[in-house]
Amino acid sequence: MKMKKLLTNLSQNWKSGLTVSLVSIPLSVSLAVASHASPVMGIVTAVYAGLVAALFGGSNFNVVGPTGALSGILATFAIANGADALPMLAITSGLIILAAYFLQLERYLVFVPGGAIHGFTLGVAFIIGLNQLNFALGLSGLTSHEKFIENVIESLKHIGAASPTNVSLFGLALIALFAFKKFLPKLPGAIFVAPLGIVIGILSANHLIPLTIKTLGILHPTMSFSPFLAHPFSLSHNLIGPSLAVALVAILETMLSAKVADGMTKTKHHKQNEMRGLALANIASGIMGGLPATAALARTSLNIKTGATDKVSSTISSVSVAIISIFLLGYFKFIPLAVIAAILVYVAIQMVETEHFSRMFKYDKKNLIVSLLVATITIVEDPIVGILFGVAVASLLLLEKLSRGQFDLVLNTNNKMTGRISGDTIEEIVKDSDTILYSFKGLLCYINSEAHVERFHKSLNGYKNVILRFRSVYYMDLDGAEALDEIIKLIENQGKNVYLTSISPIIEELLSECQSYNKLKDSDRVFAKSSDVLKKLGFKLKT
Repeated sequence: MKMKKLLTNLSQNWKSGLTVSLVSIPLSVSLAVASHASPVMGIVTAVYAGLVAALFGGSNFNVVGPTGALSGILATFAIANGADALPMLAITSGLIILAAYFLQLERYLVFVPGGAIHGFTLGVAFIIGLNQLNFALGLSGLTSHEKFIENVIESLKHIGAASPTNVSLFGLALIALFAFKKFLPKLPGAIFVAPLGIVIGILSANHLIPLTIKTLGILHPTMSFSPFLAHPFSLSHNLIGPSLAVALVAILETMLSAKVADGMTKTKHHKQNEMRGLALANIASGIMGGLPATAALARTSLNIKTGATDKVSSTISSVSVAIISIFLLGYFKFIPLAVIAAILVYVAIQMVETEHFSRMFKYDKKNLIVSLLVATITIVEDPIVGILFGVAVASLLLLEKLSRGQFDLVLNTNNKMTGRISGDTIEEIVKDSDTILYSFKGLLCYINSEAHVERFHKSLNGYKNVILRFRSVYYMDLDGAEALDEIIKLIENQGKNVYLTSISPIIEELLSECQSYNKLKDSDRVFAKSSDVLKKLGFKLKT
């Protein structure tokens, strides 16, 4: 039975697996170059990370390998520590992800703000794109700087020495990639652009065409697939910060890709297993001499669109990358650097999430500012600093929002409850009301308890009856209970009446320790529903 199922999966998924492999090879080579690593390291990553993730992951569709999201961090790390240290970065990042898997930290990903991730992705897209200036312009021999922005300035200083041939080839390749996307969306342009570029490179190298084209062979004269790349297995304190950043980005990108895949296929991936697969994929990639890896959304989407139904497709893709590379990787030394630049610029442009930024501009300008700041810091300073800054600032903004104390307020007019105010700010109050219904929203804890107390001190102090509703409170701590005690005493000291309603069992146990709550309960001023209080006070309620 199992053999029959396997054969069925093979027959259904070999086309999608082979198609993804044909895209993965040029992308893995290009992204490895963008990460300041050797092209073979990119292939090793696609083979081992992809295979292990497929075998041990929790998504049937995710394709794991080198990605643009990590290349900015990897390039910065490689410049400072050397490309030979990248496999150890993959291993340590994998170990961190494995620890997160055992601690089930994927449950807390909701606390990582999307604005920070979008800003980081935008910054990395600029880094990938602008890093291709030398390849696109045909420049070489320029002074190399540690800072990315300094290298961009260095390239722009020498723009007058650009090669018209290389610039033209870059432009034509980039146009071709976008043309494929527009007119043949089911066929990834890299499958055709990369081989065509290799043919042009071979013709140029053998002087069969009157063009001088700089190829990958200038940087990597010999290129052949090896199942294992020797590298130093040594730990260093320099690995700590980059490993944490790589692990965070890898987890977020992988979970996002799996979520998108679920939406496209109407399926559900196993989050924890996907974490396990990602961890083992990075460890395996590093041991074999590869790079840190994460799920690639574009390759995952291609996997689905070309008919994948099972993780067998990703398995076939990884095996196919290895087989094809054994016979054909040597030819990639002839691929023009301008074509690599075009592929990477195309990848960078696809990374820019215009829809998200448009939405933030319309509805959440604070988050937009944070995103742009993260992008700027990522570009000018360092990708690791950028992502950490974004997470910290966006989290502070969230806490600041929570600290205001969310609420709903309903006032009475002509013996009817009308006039609702909702949010975290009171702008206008109907002064002739004698009864108000105040609903706490979400949290009532140390973060926002003071905001609620302050509100009753300054704005809500002129009413005969105050109904405090807890229907929407899903968490309360001791600080929240103490704040409630203070609010009740404040209202009663003004000679007003307090009523409590809709108290769930979740918070009732904590409130039972509150003296004011017990006093109200003993005097029959704690009700199951707000409507019961309103009826007691003589309000006309709609039936």
